[in-house]
Amino acid sequence: MEWSDEAIILGSRRHGETAVLLEVMTRAHGRVMGLVRGGRSKRQQPVLQPGNLILLTWRARLETHLGQFSVELVSSRAAMLMARPIGTFGMQFIAELTRLLPERDPHPYIYQALEVITDAFEEGDVAGELMVRYELALLAELGFGLELDRCAATGGTEDLVYVSPKTGRAVCRQAGAPYHDRLLPLPGFLRGSAMSNRLSFEELNDGFCLSAHFLDRHIYQPMGMAPPDLRKSFIEAVRRDLTLDE
Repeated sequence: MEWSDEAIILGSRRHGETAVLLEVMTRAHGRVMGLVRGGRSKRQQPVLQPGNLILLTWRARLETHLGQFSVELVSSRAAMLMARPIGTFGMQFIAELTRLLPERDPHPYIYQALEVITDAFEEGDVAGELMVRYELALLAELGFGLELDRCAATGGTEDLVYVSPKTGRAVCRQAGAPYHDRLLPLPGFLRGSAMSNRLSFEELNDGFCLSAHFLDRHIYQPMGMAPPDLRKSFIEAVRRDLTLDE
């Protein structure tokens, strides 16, 4: 069996003396692992770095086998990602998030989101906003999407400032006022679809708290897992980046 696809490298580990076990997120085939023979060579090592965009061909005798990858570099992002903590921690953390998806389960929207965010780890506010959106997109792909476009109590679409921690639905200011201490803040940048400009760390932190609550509720707790420490490292890198810009 054989197929070819575009992919973003999530990570790798050595396999034997010269080979590498490569993990990628593909456009059409989901998250896949495969063996790259000679992957530890001087020619291959710069190619097989997290964040790089590649064209790969997968081959195996049966669909259920691990398979072998043939890899061709399309775009190198690794140097940019490793140049700053926000890129280093960001790529490692987003790989951990992506591993929540079942292997070989196609998620083309997640691939598109991954493609966008791996090009955006240079500005703290942009990277932070995209990461929050990526976490929420991942929740939606796993069947736990939030409903942030209208009020759960009134059906209105104006002045949405809260989210119910139980239902994941937005609540407007008036309806939520009596229960505001039990509701989660809905940051302004999540009230519309457009990217915002120059967000403060406080706004981003509200977004991270929102996504963390539902990741923990629907994913980490049921699986008996703790959120990865890389999440804290990335958020701290974002905070430092924004502080330096002030």
